[in-house]
Amino acid sequence: MGIALMPVWEDSADSVHDHGHRDSVGGLWDEIGRLQLDFLVQQGLRPEDVVVDVACGSLRGGVHLIRYLEPGHYLGIDKKIELVIYGVGAELGLDTYREKRPRFVISDRFDFDRFERRPNFGIGQSIFTHLAAEDIILCLRKLRLQAADGCRFFASYRDVPSARENPPRSHSHEVFDYTRDQMTGFAAEGGWTFDYIGDWKHPRHLKMAAFTPRPAG
Repeated sequence: MGIALMPVWEDSADSVHDHGHRDSVGGLWDEIGRLQLDFLVQQGLRPEDVVVDVACGSLRGGVHLIRYLEPGHYLGIDKKIELVIYGVGAELGLDTYREKRPRFVISDRFDFDRFERRPNFGIGQSIFTHLAAEDIILCLRKLRLQAADGCRFFASYRDVPSARENPPRSHSHEVFDYTRDQMTGFAAEGGWTFDYIGDWKHPRHLKMAAFTPRPAG
């Protein structure tokens, strides 16, 4: 499957088996899954583009993106191999997998350099809602090194008017809130420019932001 094994964050993958691959990524499977493709198409996505799906999980959005994109143009990265296996086997199907040839990397350190292609589009649906500041910056820095010229990365997050105390470490079952000023700072440290989009019809009211690469140097 083109999967490179790496360690995971501190939480266990046992919940995938206990709660199912759909609920393990937050449920609302149909609503949030299709929403991601519709949003990216509105932003100009075309089948010939290369998309990186950060925290692709069990392919809630990935199944739609994989079917839409040309073969080999979907790049999924997640920390749990169990989720990706369920996504391919139970949701995408092996016939579509063989036809579309999506690529996957299993990593908790955002090893985008393991992909053979450079993305010119990216989406991170709800990953920043579970990351501490240093890991958001790590994600952005590593993606900046591998992104194609003119790449646009879209990430949802929990927008708040004033800074709040967040959990000390990234965790799939903790919630992190950030202000637009904080997100602007994370983007700058990671080599990107932050642009607030806001409402994108997310059923849990997460806000959307766009990140574009800052010029080198």
